[in-house]
Amino acid sequence: MPSQSDITVKKNDGSTDITYTKVQASGGDKSPAIWRSNSVGSANAFRPELRIISVANGGNSARRVDLQFTYPVTAEGADGKTYVTDRFNFAGSGIVPQAMTDTDVAEAVSQAMNLAASSHVKDQFKAGYAAT
Repeated sequence: MPSQSDITVKKNDGSTDITYTKVQASGGDKSPAIWRSNSVGSANAFRPELRIISVANGGNSARRVDLQFTYPVTAEGADGKTYVTDRFNFAGSGIVPQAMTDTDVAEAVSQAMNLAASSHVKDQFKAGYAAT
């Protein structure tokens, strides 16, 4: 089982780092591990957040890993308070068969995550349309 640590990724400009700080480690099945970008937003409700939850299937032949990411956009209201005006949400889920070899799991996960991180897939999300 991986130990929770801060996660540093590149921002959209491709050169600036942003760190997602560990907030809560998973307490076991159905308990999320949580990271937050504390350099954005003035309160937790206004900060981007990543959650990863895992659980075994009914027969313990596979593990399901769910990823949830939310990125709120804020604005100051006429009353001087900050409000969330929009929120980008992303969810991903993977089923990891327990009978698969470590090598096959590693290859499948790497290819899936690298595809999701590819500029081609990112461009489709940015546009809001699948490639035609």
